[in-house]
Formats: sequence, C-alpha cells, structure tokens
Amino acid sequence: MSRAPTPQTGLQEAAEESALKNEARMELERLAAELAAHDLAYHQSDRPLVSDAEYDALKRRNAELEAQFPDLVRADSPSLRVGAAPSAQFAEVRHGTPMISLDNAFSEDDVAAFADRARRFLKLASDETLLFTAEPKIDGLSASIRYEKGRLVQAATRGDGRAGEDITRNILTLADIPHRLAGAGWPERIEVRGEVYIGHADFAALNAAQEAEAGAGKAPRTYANPRNAAAGSLRQIDPTVTARRPLRFFAYAWGEISAPFATSQWEALQALKTWGFPVNPLSRQVEGVEALQAVYADLERQRPNLGYDIDGVVYKLDRLDWQERLGAVGRAPRWAVAHKFPAEQAQTVLEGIDIQVGRTGSLTPVAKLRPVTVGGVVVKNATLHNADEIARKDVRIGDTVLVQRAGDVIPQVLGPLDPDRSDTGPAAFDFPSECPCPLKTPVTRETTGAGVETVVRRCTGEFACPFQRLEHLKHFVSRRAFDIEGLGEKQLQLFLDEGLIAEPADIFRLAKDEAKLNLLRERDGYGEVSLANLVAGIEARRGVGLERFIYALGIRHVGETTAVTLARGYGDLDRFIAGMERVAAGDEDARAELDDLDQVGAAVVEAAAAFFGEGHNRLQVEALAAELQVAPAEQPRTDTEVAGKTIVFTGALERLTRDEAKAQAERLGAKVSGSVSKKTDIVVAGPGAGSKLKVAAELGITVLTEDEWLALVQS
Repeated sequence: MSRAPTPQTGLQEAAEESALKNEARMELERLAAELAAHDLAYHQSDRPLVSDAEYDALKRRNAELEAQFPDLVRADSPSLRVGAAPSAQFAEVRHGTPMISLDNAFSEDDVAAFADRARRFLKLASDETLLFTAEPKIDGLSASIRYEKGRLVQAATRGDGRAGEDITRNILTLADIPHRLAGAGWPERIEVRGEVYIGHADFAALNAAQEAEAGAGKAPRTYANPRNAAAGSLRQIDPTVTARRPLRFFAYAWGEISAPFATSQWEALQALKTWGFPVNPLSRQVEGVEALQAVYADLERQRPNLGYDIDGVVYKLDRLDWQERLGAVGRAPRWAVAHKFPAEQAQTVLEGIDIQVGRTGSLTPVAKLRPVTVGGVVVKNATLHNADEIARKDVRIGDTVLVQRAGDVIPQVLGPLDPDRSDTGPAAFDFPSECPCPLKTPVTRETTGAGVETVVRRCTGEFACPFQRLEHLKHFVSRRAFDIEGLGEKQLQLFLDEGLIAEPADIFRLAKDEAKLNLLRERDGYGEVSLANLVAGIEARRGVGLERFIYALGIRHVGETTAVTLARGYGDLDRFIAGMERVAAGDEDARAELDDLDQVGAAVVEAAAAFFGEGHNRLQVEALAAELQVAPAEQPRTDTEVAGKTIVFTGALERLTRDEAKAQAERLGAKVSGSVSKKTDIVVAGPGAGSKLKVAAELGITVLTEDEWLALVQS
C-alpha cells in the first residue's frame, strides 16, 4: 500500500527539483557560450573546432534541456539559429542615435568636392594629409544590433532613421551575427550596424526553391533582386522562415556607445572583426583623394565577380574626432559619401507615355516601355521627369530608346537611339494642358516663392482632384508619415470608391464607425481578423509626434527635415496651427518668425500660406487634430548654457568655420538664426561684423567675441 507524501518528503522533492533546475540553467549558459564559440570559428574563420557530430550532439543536449525546462530558454539560445517562435508583429524600436543616410557622388569631381568641403569645414591646410577608409557599398538591408555587456539584446531595421522595426528574433537566426561578443575591449553598451544581404548563387537557389514550392498553376513568390530577397527574408513574421534563408552580414558602423572604443574608422573595423563580426575584406585605409579613385576603379573591375551586389564605394574620413567635428547636415554626415557606380543601360521601345498626377497636383510623364532587363531587373516603366525634359530629349512614342537605372535603382530614359529620325517618323509628344482627372482642370506652370516659373506643370484642382485625393491619402499613411499598417493604395482606393473615407480624419473615424465597418465585412478579404487588424493599425497611430503630423499634411516644399524644423520651432500643435493661420492671414510678424527658422525660406513660407489659406485645408487639419493625441516636438538638449537660446553668428570667425560654429550650437540645444531680432539672445561677432552688430546694440542683445563664445560653451 502506498504511503501519502509527508511535508518532509514534499520539501525534499522541491529542493531536489530546484537543484536540478539550477544545474540545467548553468549547463544552458555553458552550452550557449560553447556553441557561440564554435559558430564563430566555423562561420567567421572557416576553422571548425569540433566535428559535425560533436557539434550536433551539443545542439541536441541544448534542445533536450530546453524541452525539459521551457522557462529556462535563453534570449541568446543556440536553438534560435534554426528556428524560433513566431512573433505577433514588429514593435517599434527607437535607435540610440539616428541611422543617417549618405550623400552620393557620381564623378571624380564630386569626390574631390566632398574632400574639399571637409577640409574647409575643419580649417585644414591644403597640404594637410587626409586619411580615409574606403568600403564597398553593399546593396542590402541596413540593421542595427544592440549589445549590452557583450550580449545581443535587440536588433532593428533602419526604418525612418529615428526608429525601426524590432527584428531581434530574426537577427538571432543569422549565423554571421554573434549572440555574444568575442574578444575584449567592447563597450558595455553598443549598437553595431551593418548590411544584411544575399549572395548571387544563394539568390538564384532561393528563387528556384520558391518556384518549386509554388506547384503547378500557382504564381511563385520570387524576388526581383537580391536586395529585395534580403529585405523580405529578414522581415518575416515567423523567424523560422528567416532561419531557412541564406542571409549574410557585413558590419561597418556603430550607433550609440557607452564609451569610445577606437580613434579611427579603420581601427573600429578591426575591433568589430575581433568581436566576431564579418567585415568586408575589400575595405581599405588609404591616403588622399587620388587613392580613393584607385580603390573605386579596382572595385568596379571586381564587381561582376564578387558574388554579391555592391553599387558603389563609401569613403569615410578616418579620424573619428574629425567625424565628430564635421557632424551631419539634414540626414547625411559631412564626413562620408557614397561614390556610386555608373548605371547599367539597355535598349528598348517607348510604347507610350502616361501622365501621373502626384499628391500636390504635379503632372509627371511616365514612359511605358517594352519590358527589358537592366542590371538584373525587368524594367517596364521609367520617369521622363517633365514636359521640358521630353522636349529636350526629343523622345517620341515608337522610338527605340536607351534606358538606364540611375544609381542602379530608378529607371530613366536617356534619349532616342536615332535623334535624326526622318520626318515620317513618330510625332512629337503633345503635353496635356488639362489634368487627366474627370474635372479636366487646367494645368499651370508652378512658380517659386520669388515668382520664377519652373518646369513643373500642376493641376489646379487641389484636393478636389481625385488623383490628388488618393495621393494625399497615400502620403498620409506612408511609412515616414503616419505609417498605418494595412492601409495601402489598394485599400485606400476601395475606401474612396465605397465612400468610407474622403479625408485623413475619416480614417480614424472609420475605426469607430460600426455601420461602415459592417459594410467592409461584406467585402472579400475583410473577415473579423483582417478587420480587427485594420482597426488596431489605425488605433495604434492615434498618438503621433508633431513632426510626423506636419510631414503627413503634404504641404508643398515641407519634407521630413523641414517638418522637424517646424515642429521644434513651434513646439506643439496648437502653436503650430495658430502660427500657420497667422502666416496665411498675411501677418508680417508671423511670416518673419517662420522665415527665421533654420532651413526655411520663401518657398516654404508661401507654400504654408497657400495651404492654410484654403478653408477646406484648415478644416481638414482641425478635424484630424480632433481625432489624435499629437505629442510635442522632441527638443534639443536643455542642459547646456545655450540650450533654447537663439544665436546669430556674424563677421569672420577665426577659430571655427561658420558651419562648424552653427553645428556646435545646434548640438548644444541652441537655435541658429541668420538675422538679428528681438528674439535673438546672443550675437557672436567676429572681425568685420556690420549691420547685425549695430541692430544687436540697438536692441540690447548680448554680444560675445568668438573666444567668449567658446569659453561659454566649453564651461
């Protein structure tokens, strides 16, 4: 007869279970470290430390322990390299420091100009040696991988540069990326950045496998090029799919760090290599601009045989202290440039010219081409830019034309192969004088804020034009604006056709309107799950930053950088709207205040006045604001002596260049203005200061010499 357990036996069993679990935890930690070392030796050094059988035995032991103790599965578990539980969705990850993009150079003159600008900014002598790191520009998908105390804790896509998608579980499946940093000397906290890519042979095999899996009668899910394949593979909801894809990685940069780890770009690359990351072996440290051209020519020769796509060479000033001084302008660093390879070209027939209407009413001619492969991509359409460009190139429907992919991305028509065609050839293209929309609204040439006529033809119908309405909404929900999941062109067109929406605020009203949602339930593709996802996607965007709100409005001449400037300048939504309405009403003080913001000129002032001068636009903004919680702008630093103050530099600075002084002030949270007004806090005056110094004296504004300014900001 069995005996009931006593309290003593229960305590003993619990103690034994706790000891067993603790042993399992320690063994799992050891297995994670040991397998990471084997992965590093196999994938990075091509020098396996154990046989395949021994490696597999370690993996099996890890899997057995995880099955026995599922709550002990580690974030850096080796099992994640071959599979992981699906993620419900990609969360947003804010980068510790922005992932900025690079300016492009397309000629030797562009490269020389880049170096000269850096030399002038830094006030270097003409004979001062410039050392560069030159790196192949991988055509893949950028990723930022965060490590804390040497352990991978998070990974994200570039996204909009400020925030990306959480792809941690997908990144964990890449054999090229260490779960733990090797070696020593790494900062306690570091964001390692690089490019995820797929090689040519792996890309061909992937597409072949996709075609085989599709089966008879089904369209295969193949990719147009390796970059798209890499992006699609890395952004899979189910990381087990990512794990089956042949993704590779090259590290080349870093974001937020808790402490410096190198003094030069080249030294940093060597550190990344010792920590377990693959660094492109074709990267080089070179001296002088002429050496950069030699690297470029060599890589261009090697390009067809590399086995993976590169579309240029990235040049970076090697010294990190110089990089820090140079900083960035807009979204691009002053200390680096991408020297792009020439576009690949092909011949085909121009079969037609369509006119597309953009979100602001601009008419863009699009060439309809007989399909042709250019640089590995089938091209059917190409931009013709504008009416003047068509006339200048004299391209006509029926011509055989030369096509290229500019920067290996955007297709464009270079011109006809036979510009001296006979009089019996195709007729010249007659650019329309009316918008192709049903309103047939007259087309006018756009003028600048200064009244100068441009090459752009524009429909005058504004939001009443159905083309513009759709394009306005597409822009509104786009990734860099409100980024509403599940709302693309197809869905927006359906909602417009069904009368479910007509303006941006209607999107948010739709999420609460059961009658309209019931209409959607009757449509194919809108079951309860799809509808719930759509509503969730909309509701997730009811909270938005002021800079995104401004950018999403689609005001002409207001791009992302200007939207950030406006958001910081006005601070919150109420002040922004009030300021814009005053601008529209012709208030000279309001117009001057707007014009005084950095990077805002007459064109933006006139565009803002025109936008908010239209009654229906103001009503739309008010209706939209009523549906949202718009967060105030993220402001620059507030912990410095000059934070929040408006600074004007005038005269000749002797220790800093004007650009360097401006960048320094902005880094410290100040606003730099080009004119002195009653809102100016400090004028920094060098030799030769003129009228601005006089105005400052009349207004009683603090005036500092350059030395006094440097003492203030360095205190």
